[in-house]
Amino acid sequence: MCSLLLNFCFSQLSFLQRMSLSHMENMPLSHSSPHAAQRPSWKQWLLYSTIVILLLLCSFSALILTFLPLKTSNRPCVAKFGPLPSKWQMPSPEPSCVNKTDDWRLKILQNGLYLIYGQVAPNTAYKGQAPFEVLLRRNEDPIQSLTNNSTVQNVGGAYEFHAGDVIDLIFNAEHQVLKNNTYWGIFLLANPQFIS
Repeated sequence: MCSLLLNFCFSQLSFLQRMSLSHMENMPLSHSSPHAAQRPSWKQWLLYSTIVILLLLCSFSALILTFLPLKTSNRPCVAKFGPLPSKWQMPSPEPSCVNKTDDWRLKILQNGLYLIYGQVAPNTAYKGQAPFEVLLRRNEDPIQSLTNNSTVQNVGGAYEFHAGDVIDLIFNAEHQVLKNNTYWGIFLLANPQFIS
């Protein structure tokens, strides 16, 4: 990420150098009098000011990323539920960052940035009374809601979780989704490590 930021900053710097060189090429070698020199227009001031602000912002961002790094997790921490068999699948007996508490439910054991991924396949043949709704929740508060029952939908995103958070995927009715094509999983991306 830092390299992308630096590449952007240096591309802006080379643009500024090209701009100043092309501006100098168009300048006459001598003026008949100092009063004949033109002042830069407001458009040039705006352009130069924007470039200077972008360079300062890039420099400041690079310093922040240098001194406040994210520590990646030492061991992979992955858990996935479904599709079939409908059970938790984990590479080790019990990862150090999550604990399975029930079907479709996990407890977070370690603070960090997590990636949740999944797929929900609605059962188009379902004719029950309950409206179609699938919720991804943290501590029983919805963080994502799916209500379209006509197409397969993706669920998830990157979230910051804390030890003790309970994450689950729930449905209004069990038969609203096709369990042979519905799953969700979680992956620990990084632990925030701030230098004091």
